[in-house]
Amino acid sequence: MGTINNYEKAKLDEARLKVAKIKGFYSHLTVYLVINTTLTITKLMGNSYYGETFMGPFWHFSTFATWFFWGIGLFFHGLKVFSANSAFMMKWEERQIQKFMENDRNEVEKFK
Repeated sequence: MGTINNYEKAKLDEARLKVAKIKGFYSHLTVYLVINTTLTITKLMGNSYYGETFMGPFWHFSTFATWFFWGIGLFFHGLKVFSANSAFMMKWEERQIQKFMENDRNEVEKFK
């Protein structure tokens, strides 16, 4: 197999980064589901132990508050990973990095 040129290496690195981000999102989703399911079952079982009916604590906001607020964070994580603007954001990030590196080079040049 031949050597990989810089363009192919950059594309390979970009693809690996995208896969890592998708993997991170799915890990986040898995933890979200496991933790929130466990918390909900614990709350429902705990409240039924103290004599409440099943449907009483089921409809309390506190039962689903974690689902709701964490879900907002998960939603934005998903937008960041799967959005069509991801390519735009990566290019913006690259431009910002280049800008900061150029500023650093200019600062170093001042003192030479």
